[in-house]
Amino acid sequence: MLPAIVIDHPLIKHKLTLLRNKDTAPSYFRVILKEISFLLAFEVTKSLPLENKEIETPVCKTTAPMLAGKKMCIFSILRAGEGLAQGLLELIPTAKAGHVGLYRDEKSLDAVEYYFKAPADLDKRFNLVVDPMLATGCSAIAALNKIKNEGAKNITFLCLLAAPEGIIALNKEHPDVQIYTAAIDNKLNEKSYIVPGLGDAGDRIFGT
Repeated sequence: MLPAIVIDHPLIKHKLTLLRNKDTAPSYFRVILKEISFLLAFEVTKSLPLENKEIETPVCKTTAPMLAGKKMCIFSILRAGEGLAQGLLELIPTAKAGHVGLYRDEKSLDAVEYYFKAPADLDKRFNLVVDPMLATGCSAIAALNKIKNEGAKNITFLCLLAAPEGIIALNKEHPDVQIYTAAIDNKLNEKSYIVPGLGDAGDRIFGT
């Protein structure tokens, strides 16, 4: 398994640059983020299993492929994960939604859980965990720990930006979870923000 797969597409690169721009207003930021979520979804979901179903077109009966088995569960790491998750749920309306509420302790930088809600049968679902930023990896690791404890086995992690430090940490703790990202940035700064990054994703999304 690759440490991280970069989804390299001109449209994603262009829209990511718009998100990085500090002058992009929250309303526009949310629109672009939803558009990027659609583009990322095509790559992340390309290996979903299919089965043939008999249908009738306006012309004749035929068999055509549809998603097989249990549907997806899209896990949002609150609060910034909602920016990606809402676009994915709009694109895949049959998916279930899960939520992991975490905040970062400003002194220890540890992830502290305050909320968790998920559908049943996670072990039979393709679980896509989303958070715009993979910085230190603490929040992602904590979320994956919780989701696995609830029975999930088939898990993929999707983010907009990743720092090398976060990729290393996540791979160490969860080597079975494939990481997808739109870009791998240079490093973390002294405050554990991704450089060059785009700032605090939650603040950029919600205007706080």
